[in-house]
Amino acid sequence: MKNYILTFFCGLCLVTVFSCQQPDEITTSSDAKLEFELDTLRFDTVFTELGSATRFFKVYNRNDKAVQISRVFLEGENNSFFRMNVDGEPGNVVEDVLVLANDSIYIFAEVTIDPDQPLSSSPFVIEENVVFETNDNVQKVLLEAWGQNANYFPSRFNRAIPTVLTCNDQEVIWDDPKPYVIYGEIFIDSCMLTVMEGTKIYVHGGIARNDVFGVFNDGILYTLGRGKLNFKGTLENPIIIQGDRLETPFQDDPGQWFGIIIGRGSKGSNFEHTIIKNSNIGVYVDSAGSATLKNTQIFNTAGSGILAYQSSVTAENSLIYNNFGNSVQLIKGGNYRFTYCTIASYGVDASALAMSNFFCFDDACNNFQTNPLRANFVNSIIFGSSSDEIILSDAFDGQGFAQFEVNFRNCIVKVDDLLEQQEGLYADFLSRQCGTCINGVRTDALFINPSDDDFHLDTLSIAEGQALPVFSPNAISLDLEGNTRDTQMPDIGCYEYQN
Repeated sequence: MKNYILTFFCGLCLVTVFSCQQPDEITTSSDAKLEFELDTLRFDTVFTELGSATRFFKVYNRNDKAVQISRVFLEGENNSFFRMNVDGEPGNVVEDVLVLANDSIYIFAEVTIDPDQPLSSSPFVIEENVVFETNDNVQKVLLEAWGQNANYFPSRFNRAIPTVLTCNDQEVIWDDPKPYVIYGEIFIDSCMLTVMEGTKIYVHGGIARNDVFGVFNDGILYTLGRGKLNFKGTLENPIIIQGDRLETPFQDDPGQWFGIIIGRGSKGSNFEHTIIKNSNIGVYVDSAGSATLKNTQIFNTAGSGILAYQSSVTAENSLIYNNFGNSVQLIKGGNYRFTYCTIASYGVDASALAMSNFFCFDDACNNFQTNPLRANFVNSIIFGSSSDEIILSDAFDGQGFAQFEVNFRNCIVKVDDLLEQQEGLYADFLSRQCGTCINGVRTDALFINPSDDDFHLDTLSIAEGQALPVFSPNAISLDLEGNTRDTQMPDIGCYEYQN
C-alpha cells in the first residue's frame, strides 16, 4: 500500500513539474516568417452538380522560438466561397494562433459549388487568398477552385504557361454549347481556330511571369505566322470573349486579361459579330499581319481597343469605346480602312484615334523607323469628350504625300488644336484630308447617352442622313444591329437611326 501511495505521489509530482514548465518563448521579430507547404491550394474538381471538396496544407514555423500569428483570414471573409479551419478552430477569421518552435499547424479549406447558379454567383475560376499576419509580415496562400462545367483550355493547370495549338494547316472548331475557359497563353500555329456563332469564351487573367513575356497580365490568344482566327458570330448569336470574373463588381473592369494578338505575318484573321471586352488590348495586329472586323464591339479595355503596328486592318459596322488608351491606335504606317464605324473616347485623356508613320525606339526618338501610312475612314464617327479626338504624327511633316495618305470621307470628327499645332501642318485638315466631314462640338446632338454607353443616334443627331451609300469593295446595307440603312442618305456611324 505504501508503495502504491509513493508511486501515485511521484506520478503527481511529475505531472505538476511538466504542467508548470514554461511554454516556448514567443518571438516578435519581423524576420521570423512562416513557411508554407505550397503557394497555391487547388481544388482539382470541376463541379457538374452541387458538391463540396476539402483540401489542406501545412504551415511551418522553422524558428527556434514560438510564433504568434495575429490573424489568419480569408480575404472574402463572410462573402467567401470557401470555409476555413485553422488547426481545429473553424472560422473565416481566426486570431492569435500559436505555432510552437520548429512545429507546424494545419489549415483546412472547403468549398461548396452549385454550378447551376448564375456565373455571377458561381464563376468558372474561383480564387481567394488565405492571409497570415505575423509580426508585421503579411503572407498569403492562394485557394483556387473551378465552379462551372466548361471546356478548360488547354487545362485547368495552365496558369502562365505558353501552349501551342497546331493542326497541320487544318482547322480546329470550337462549337460546344458549354463555354470555353482559356487558361494561360495560347499560340496558334499552322492552324485556323474557328469559333462558331453563340460561343462564349472566358479568359483567366491575372499577373503572371514566365520566360516568354516576363511579368505580364495572363490570358492571351496569339496567332503565329501560319495561324489565324475565324470568329463566325451572327447577329442573333454573337461570339463573346471576355474575362472570367463575372461577379457584379468586376463585370465592367478593364484589364482582366491581356487580349488578342495577331502576330507578325499572320494574315486572314476575321471577326464577325464578336464582342471583345475587359482586356488590356482588344485586338493587336503586329507587323505584316492582317485582320478584318465586321459588326464587332470592343470596349472596357485598359489600353487601346484596336492597336495596329505596320499592318492591315479592315473594320466595318464596328463600335469601339471605353478604352483607357487611344480607342484606335495605328503605329508605323500600314493599310487601314474603317467604314461605318463609331470610335468613341469619353472621360479619358487619350484621343479616339491616333496615327503615325513611324516608331521610336528610344524616349527622345533619336532612333526611329518609318513606313508608309494609308488610312481611309468612310461614314465613321471619331468623337469624344476632348477638344481633339484625332492625333496625326507624320515623320516627314507633310513633305512626302505617299508616306502619309490619310483621308476621311463623310465622317464626324472633333478637332481643334490639331488645326493650329505642329506649325500649322494640319491647318487645312478640314478642307484637304477631311473635306466632306462634320467637325462636331461638345454641344452638338450626336449620341443618345454616351455616359451610359448608349451610342445609338440621338433624335436630332448631326449624323443622320449625312453618309453616302457604300457599294465597294462590298455593299454595306445593314447596320451593327441588322437594321436596313437608307439607300440614298444613310446615317454616319455603326448605327442607323430608328424612329
